[in-house]
Amino acid sequence: ARIGEGSLGGKGRGLAFLDNIIKRHPELGQYANATVQIPKTVVLCTDFFDQFMDDNNLWSIALSDAPDEIILQHFLRAQLPDALIADFFTFFDAVKSPIAVRSSSLLEDSHYQPFAGIYATYMIPYLDDQYEMLRQLACAIKAVYASVYYRDSKAYMTATQNVIDQEKMAVILQEVVGRQHGAYYYPTFSGVLRSLNYYPIGDEKTEEGIASLALGLGKYIVDGGQTLRVSPYHPRQVLQMSEMELALSQTQTRFYALETPLNPTEGGTADQASRGVAKDVAPGAVAGASWSTDDGFNIKSLRVKQADKDGALGGIASTYDPVDGVIRDGIYEGGRKVISFCGVLQHGVFPLPELLQMSMKLGADEMRRPVEIELACNLNADGTGDFYLLQIRPIVDSKEMLGEDLQKIADSDCLLRSHNSLGHGISEDVADVVYVKADDNFTAANNPQIATEIELFNRRLSPGGYILIGPGRWGSSDPWLGIPVKWPHISAARVIVETGLKNFRVDPSQGTHFFQNLTSFGVGYFTIDTNTGDGIFRKDLLDDMPAVEETEHVRHVRFAHPLKIMMDGKKQEGVVML
Repeated sequence: ARIGEGSLGGKGRGLAFLDNIIKRHPELGQYANATVQIPKTVVLCTDFFDQFMDDNNLWSIALSDAPDEIILQHFLRAQLPDALIADFFTFFDAVKSPIAVRSSSLLEDSHYQPFAGIYATYMIPYLDDQYEMLRQLACAIKAVYASVYYRDSKAYMTATQNVIDQEKMAVILQEVVGRQHGAYYYPTFSGVLRSLNYYPIGDEKTEEGIASLALGLGKYIVDGGQTLRVSPYHPRQVLQMSEMELALSQTQTRFYALETPLNPTEGGTADQASRGVAKDVAPGAVAGASWSTDDGFNIKSLRVKQADKDGALGGIASTYDPVDGVIRDGIYEGGRKVISFCGVLQHGVFPLPELLQMSMKLGADEMRRPVEIELACNLNADGTGDFYLLQIRPIVDSKEMLGEDLQKIADSDCLLRSHNSLGHGISEDVADVVYVKADDNFTAANNPQIATEIELFNRRLSPGGYILIGPGRWGSSDPWLGIPVKWPHISAARVIVETGLKNFRVDPSQGTHFFQNLTSFGVGYFTIDTNTGDGIFRKDLLDDMPAVEETEHVRHVRFAHPLKIMMDGKKQEGVVML
């Protein structure tokens, strides 16, 4: 539903679009144990934003250089139109759950510019006292309006050549997907689904997309938490669960939940109702916390143990048995719970892979371009569940506008070329190269020593970044297969290159050991074997350059001008141009 006559904004349009797709594609409802829907949603259109700004004379403070906190205080003291009170009460009666108050600006999620995650999203608990709930809702709407004018938003506007006073804000009021567990409220899991996968491994394909899944609220994923990565077309191939050590170190140990008061205040009067939307609202306590420019002030980070206590891990956890040293699918007494999503991915408890495949395909087909979709799901003990689509937006990453065909670049212009690369995008600010002096006398016995030397270079080069080149598998736990570095030792590398040697042949690893970090930081990973004619590595050029610094096994050289790194994630082609 909508309140007002103006625009729905970017997110509002996205939700209407998703709702439309669900209604027109009955195949989404083909599974007896799964419903597919969007959460109950009301959009407060942009005309209320204009009215609010004009009626309360907020333009001068909004466009000033005042600190974020001061801007927020002015907005909280302002007054929303009283005409909204009746509509809000109707909405409370319809949802009976916590409410997410999300920004939906004209520029957000638009087709040609990345504007996701710039403005605030607040969550308010469901309270028996509807007048207190109204007061909190009013504060949340005003805080979302204020976030348009925070310092970061203004800087982002300038960077994207937009004019701040042309930005208008609709606000989405949406039921929060989840269940009440004592003092906390959260869904079984949330996810982000992208229809392009720039880091395919094994038999995955770029166009098959990738999903990141996590227990609890989706803010955990957006904040860069440890999620489970899986291709919807290869649900049995989960890299993080492939080795015991990876499963214990690279899966989720914490999750986010909304903290809700256990004893909501009772009572309230009509007089309080008008004050709730009125200007004398103190920026006061909400569920024991005060309003702040941090929209996550009432979101708590909890241990997975808590969800186990709540009985909320059915279908998404395995149990580590320290006695036998194995991980067993399902939930058993004792033993650490590993968030593996085994029930819904491998055992068919719930048709998650199929729903992810359909959502991605329908979304991309209807938008006629690659998309990113946010989702959340509540699973029940009997294997039924409710699958919610929360947001859809086109993937418009400035890095992803790769205009040229890399195969047309002449070999003579390249320092490095790989026909087997991971990653996507363009980088033109790296001039340093660190490489292992691998020659015919190279022996893998020196690999542990080489790892120590590389760590020293990494520390010195960490502000600007560098290209790292060496033989065999980077990060291998077996030093006979490659250099046994850990991620912190090479964290500043922008591109990591695996090369082959005549007397040292190892199957390319595609950087599996660092996979989470490569994807999170957008680092490129090239595999090159010049002995088989697979790619180009002009080591002779590097050898002829003076070293900035040199150790027994490693050299650091610096080019006078930055090198141009280009990676085409769709074709797995990568070049570093001179």
